[in-house]
Amino acid sequence: MDWIALLALVVLWVGYTTFAYYKGKETPCLASVLALYRRDWMYRLLGRDNRIADASLLQSLRASVSFFASTSILIIAGLVTGIAASEEAVGVLSTIPFVTTNTRELWELKVLVMLVIFVYTFFEFTWSLRLYNFSCVLFGSAPLCQDINGHKTRQAVFATRSAHIMTLAANHFNYGLRAYYFAMATLAWFIHPGLFMGAAALVVFILYRREFHSKVLDALAVSERETHF
Repeated sequence: MDWIALLALVVLWVGYTTFAYYKGKETPCLASVLALYRRDWMYRLLGRDNRIADASLLQSLRASVSFFASTSILIIAGLVTGIAASEEAVGVLSTIPFVTTNTRELWELKVLVMLVIFVYTFFEFTWSLRLYNFSCVLFGSAPLCQDINGHKTRQAVFATRSAHIMTLAANHFNYGLRAYYFAMATLAWFIHPGLFMGAAALVVFILYRREFHSKVLDALAVSERETHF
């Protein structure tokens, strides 16, 4: 049952990621709509010489990613400690009704799975942070507005490339957050594998609703249709 639950996690996680990637190309979703806003942002940036506000916005994005990357390191340290305290943890869990984690090997397997998940989140967040650092370089190299007036091609090239780098950074940040969601579902595995599979399925439902049918998506899509270039 535990191996089936672990396989279900992998199938649901990989399956939803693949589904969201291809469906996002066909229908509006948070990722695709925000990608258009980033391109519009880059066009606005080219229209002003004072770009302090743009730098502040980018810094706030980097700060969010940096926070989650640091948190992942702390969680990894805690999970390593949890493996070292296997006997004590199993002893505590064995006193709780309906808990199926009753052996040291099973406890260590489940903690190891969570450890792998958070190592993955760390790599996603750090790569996202590096991509935002690359965006800082692009901001610094952006041509002044008086230098590109009338050069529509140059404007389009810069705006498209800069927005693409920022979208890649946002996508990897999203992958890391998605892993956090599934890590929360994995906590249910310590109680019962059936509960774990139900929690993982619930995570997929929540992600789908938020990315493809949320109220914020409706608001962004309407605004994008009204104001997009």
